[in-house]
Amino acid sequence: MTKIKILLAEDEASLGMIVKESLESRDFSVFLASNGEEAFKIYQKETPDILVLDVMMPKKDGFTLAKEIRSENKRIPIIFLTAKSQTTDVLEGFQLGGNDYLKKPFSMEELIVRIKSLLNRIEFQTNLDAIEIGKYQFNFTKQTLSFNEKTFQLTSREAELLFQLSEKKNELLDRTFILNKLWGNDDFFNARSMDVFISKLRKKLQYDPNIQIINVRGFGYKLIY
Repeated sequence: MTKIKILLAEDEASLGMIVKESLESRDFSVFLASNGEEAFKIYQKETPDILVLDVMMPKKDGFTLAKEIRSENKRIPIIFLTAKSQTTDVLEGFQLGGNDYLKKPFSMEELIVRIKSLLNRIEFQTNLDAIEIGKYQFNFTKQTLSFNEKTFQLTSREAELLFQLSEKKNELLDRTFILNKLWGNDDFFNARSMDVFISKLRKKLQYDPNIQIINVRGFGYKLIY
């Protein structure tokens, strides 16, 4: 069985080795980089299955690295490790295509659970290339939404949110559930962030008048078509 390859970028040497050895003991193959530039070279050479990136790194920070990688790979899962607690940093990570984040200090068990969850989600969604949403074609793999000659490129967060809405077509998508699933918790700032993403999806879906994303105040959203 082929081992899952993880690119771990962490400039704190002792923490990096502890995480690397812990993951390898769980039968993952881990490539450790101490800065963003080294991590990008490893990414190009080894084609990892998932990225675990420290936000604050020398030479090239985790956000910059993620942005470069996302420009050529829309699907690879990215987990950010951050010592920062500011919500703006978390939101920036998601806007750059991050799938999840962990605040330091974290437990290895939690990191492993999140790695496996992201990989399982990507595997499940690999074949979702032609989801019909009204008169639109939604390609989750490529993160595109097409209507006639128009094609919109979605961010990872937009694609994941639209997928969850489409799975619950004409039913309530619970607000707390989706915030915990995609944002990690349901605090006020994450809820405001989700509202912004809902607005962006509504704008992209406006060309089919039969499609609506309804806000059920206090409970969640419904995608109706």
